[in-house]
Amino acid sequence: MTNGAWSKIAVVGAGAIGSYFGAALAQAGHSMTLIGRRGHIDAINRDGLLFQDQSAERRVEVSARTDIAAVSGAGLVLFCVKSLDTEQAAKQMAPHLAQGAVVVSLQNGVDNVERIRLHVRNCVIPALVYIGANIPAPGRVKHTGGDKIVIGLLGEPGASDGKPLLEQIAALFAAAGISVRISSSIEVDLWTKLVMNAAYNVICALSGAPYGKMVALPEVRDVMRAVVDEVAQVARAKGIRLPDDIADTAIAFADTMPATMSSTAQDIARNKPTEADHLNGYVVRAGKALGVATPVNATLNALMKLFEQTRLAGAASRAK
Repeated sequence: MTNGAWSKIAVVGAGAIGSYFGAALAQAGHSMTLIGRRGHIDAINRDGLLFQDQSAERRVEVSARTDIAAVSGAGLVLFCVKSLDTEQAAKQMAPHLAQGAVVVSLQNGVDNVERIRLHVRNCVIPALVYIGANIPAPGRVKHTGGDKIVIGLLGEPGASDGKPLLEQIAALFAAAGISVRISSSIEVDLWTKLVMNAAYNVICALSGAPYGKMVALPEVRDVMRAVVDEVAQVARAKGIRLPDDIADTAIAFADTMPATMSSTAQDIARNKPTEADHLNGYVVRAGKALGVATPVNATLNALMKLFEQTRLAGAASRAK
């Protein structure tokens, strides 16, 4: 795979994170096509993508489409849809992928690559995103903190030149100002990210508090540590050993993006379904299958389901 094959890069799922990567790579000189929902896409086509970080707000020129067929001709596809939409989007995308296209899953959860591969024969690479972003209004994306991703090969990479391919992807992102680590144990990293999601996302959504305020309260830190301990026990039962200090690492994560609101909180604010059942809910289901009790994750998942149903029902009623 050469840079020439990546003369076009597509983002499937141009929400906050997808739009952030689209803006960052476009500013680095790459031809970007963002594929997302109509309101956001229409605003981008009208005014360009407005990208805001701590220093300034800039207008970034990108191609924006609502039709997933726009992945056609892309050598690199950044797959950024919500976990609950993974299989539907992968199935819709598959007929339009170029034969040698590489798909990078920049999603929450530990099983998205496996689920994408049910429908896609191309090389699929997992990536862990430690970057905060939100969409203040259609056509705008705001970077709220963090600048790191982790990539690696999971199972059969689908390419004979696995390490050079990872190095090329890393160089692509690094040139756009994004720090990249190539992992030799990506499964451990996937579960480490699941720890962060399980500890932060639902509590942030239920409380309406950003990460910094969450960890400032001792009682919340205790709940987060209990969540982390359960995830670590489930991982261990699956043969994955997380670092002994993973709970401390999870709490310290808030220091890197104290003002960030979780993607789950952002979904709730927009009256959209959340990924919670693919995060805390996944931990609960895996725990049941392995005989590991996960009462704190089960409680958070149940409360989030009720909160989500109530908010969505209320939004639907107000829309009538």
